[in-house]
Amino acid sequence: MSVIRLMRPHQWVKNAFVFTGLIFGHGWQEPSLVQAVLMAFVAFCLASSSVYVLNDLFDREQDRLHPTKCKRPIASGAVSVSQARLLSGALAATALLLAWRASPPVAGYVLAYLVLNVAYTLRLKQIVLLDIFCISAGFMLRILAGTDGVDIPPSNWLLFCGLWATLFLGFIKRRAEIIALQESKADHRKVLGDYGPVLLDKLIGITCTGMILSYSLYTMDVDVRRIHDTDNLIYTVPFVIYACFRYIYLLHQQEGGGDPSRDLIRDPHILVAGGAWLIVTLLMVAG
Repeated sequence: MSVIRLMRPHQWVKNAFVFTGLIFGHGWQEPSLVQAVLMAFVAFCLASSSVYVLNDLFDREQDRLHPTKCKRPIASGAVSVSQARLLSGALAATALLLAWRASPPVAGYVLAYLVLNVAYTLRLKQIVLLDIFCISAGFMLRILAGTDGVDIPPSNWLLFCGLWATLFLGFIKRRAEIIALQESKADHRKVLGDYGPVLLDKLIGITCTGMILSYSLYTMDVDVRRIHDTDNLIYTVPFVIYACFRYIYLLHQQEGGGDPSRDLIRDPHILVAGGAWLIVTLLMVAG
């Protein structure tokens, strides 16, 4: 059980970004593309778990100072350092093998994701702002693997919207960490001392606005309306706006935002808004 917790399977929901091209590029009509994207999804799940194990290995001393992270398997001693190293390597190797079976470009994106996150763990996560852009880049690699990696042309608007969305989630996460740690934030992670509430609130506002506007412009784009044969995608925008505002509310009023994966599936408001957005979008795109 401790090994499973160490892999953080609840975080695999983040790898759903891989399906972006399949949905908005009408790729579901080709079984070979569906199979390739599913393999890419599993590969990223294993690769992300490898990264989580690696992060916990390097952060085990700082995690012991955190009110909740101290319960993680490595920090608490439930999983040994040698076991964690073996698990991380095995997960990374399996992810690359599976990604290669999906397609060589997918394997290249998974490899780039692993290299990026090793650099992030060793150094980049200690550099203010660059740490969030590294997190965002990891999500963009998922989108590219599910589009360019399987020969589905990526939409520039969706890539633009994805960038804003992942930056928004990253700054929300940092803000939640500051709220949870308060005065001891720099003791847990040096870079947290470089962030302040006012700065993060401004960046959250900017990235939230950018995400909503870019998605709205995507739904109104002439080429998008022609590809999907509908002018009605604009009606999915209110679901996105409500979910974003609800997430900001959770951050400031309910001390949420620290773990986007859990918040997205536990909060009934976000769950309903996200589910409604997905169903309405699929009906419009497929119809």
